[in-house]
Amino acid sequence: MKPDRRTRTALALISAGVLGVALLTPSAEAGAETVRPECPRGLDCDWVSAAYRQTGDPADKEAYGNYDTADRPRSNAVEFIVLHDTEVDYDTTLKIFQDPANKTSAHYVVRSADGHVTQMVKNKDVAWQAGNWYLNTHSIGIEQEGVAAEGAKWYTDAMYRSTARLVRHLAAVYDIPLDRQHILGHDGVPPTSAAGTRNMHWDPGPYWDWNRFMALVGRPTVPSASQGSRLVTVSADFAKNTQTFRDCEKGVDLPVQGSSAVPLHTAPAEDAPLFSDPGLHPDGAPGTDCAADWGSKISATQQVVVADRAPGWTAIWWYGQKAWFRTPAGTRVTTPTAGHIVRPKAGKGDVPVYGVAYPEKAEYPGDFTKPAVGAPLVYTIKAGQAYPGGGLAPTGYFYAPTIDSSLPYDHTYFRGTERYVTVQIGHRIGFVKASDVDVVRARS
Repeated sequence: MKPDRRTRTALALISAGVLGVALLTPSAEAGAETVRPECPRGLDCDWVSAAYRQTGDPADKEAYGNYDTADRPRSNAVEFIVLHDTEVDYDTTLKIFQDPANKTSAHYVVRSADGHVTQMVKNKDVAWQAGNWYLNTHSIGIEQEGVAAEGAKWYTDAMYRSTARLVRHLAAVYDIPLDRQHILGHDGVPPTSAAGTRNMHWDPGPYWDWNRFMALVGRPTVPSASQGSRLVTVSADFAKNTQTFRDCEKGVDLPVQGSSAVPLHTAPAEDAPLFSDPGLHPDGAPGTDCAADWGSKISATQQVVVADRAPGWTAIWWYGQKAWFRTPAGTRVTTPTAGHIVRPKAGKGDVPVYGVAYPEKAEYPGDFTKPAVGAPLVYTIKAGQAYPGGGLAPTGYFYAPTIDSSLPYDHTYFRGTERYVTVQIGHRIGFVKASDVDVVRARS
């Protein structure tokens, strides 16, 4: 039988000695394996397929939905788990993912009332869920029935337990670290470019109890370093940390209630302006109390590096600057933590931060006309600063512009050799080139 074009392309690449290119197997392209929910034993879980259909001209890369076939982790590693909320009810979410015109999906949906889990995209495939193609291709997305501004109403004990059990299972299968640089809220996903910062989502929002959730996945926040450690984990008690935020999209104040979010200020004073994320506020305007303005607040269970201290206050490195939050005596707003931090190499100027870890342009095959390369975000790591992180991020780009793999290199993963490490640059993670930084153990 005469080899088809994809097979001939693969043979040519192998013959030419081109490295770093992974093509899908025919079974992976077709999604041929038996459909069954990929859930831990005993979890109430079923399968309802998201749409995977052509909606127009096959030559039109926008004319299909709602996900891409892949062969993960063979084709591209699964390194992150992203938690969302649906903003609509469970039944409506399933209908949205079953309509290819909506061009959106997630691997799993968790129901609020009883924690029932429905898988809609196989974990080997790429769901369209994170708003960042690099993160899409290296993550599993979990939608939770709920509305971020009404979080306490929707985020039930059953939901916390089901999602935690699922996350523990997935982390074990794919060897994903159980920390907040790898277990992300959608609000922790970086943009792919500086211009896209203001379009990023903020779910599951300030009313998702991260302390509770991370304890359920087996990583409670407990001291693991001596007092005075440069690296700390924010551990504000959800019930006692009552906050007032504003739903600026609707123009209403949200009820005072428990929250995972701690406001950040520009100085150690309650009346000091809130921290201004330069990606969200390029005009330099102060940060806001909007629930969606995650630059002006930090979440419980996120790690940070201490930059300074004052009575009742702690300053941290945050998006390239100092940000302050209240740490009154006798409270445990932060917990000393052992771990690694990332800092610029000696003599380095500002280290650029990226929202993706793509190969360099020269690393793509010469006849490939659509190379994707990363562009720096507005944030940098300056001399004297340090940020949590240091885990290697997979370097690669998954090219999948059509549904049927008819184009040369379609559904191909291009691996790069430039090494990137993950950093908690602010509320969202980012990636820096390993050649720009040192990764060291945090010390007091």
